[in-house]
Amino acid sequence: MIVAAQQAPAGECPQCWQHAHDKRAHSHLGPREDCPQCVDHMRNGHPYLVPKAGSRWW
Repeated sequence: MIVAAQQAPAGECPQCWQHAHDKRAHSHLGPREDCPQCVDHMRNGHPYLVPKAGSRWW
């Protein structure tokens, strides 16, 4: 996994966030080529618990 330069916000999966916002994550792929990490992530879900966003009510 490539480490994102920015931290993912609370409630977001760090891998999903990084792959959606960092063009370098998919730069090695050819046209119409699927990212193996993203495909695995979609099939198997998040590899760890994603922290929930903090409550803004209080």
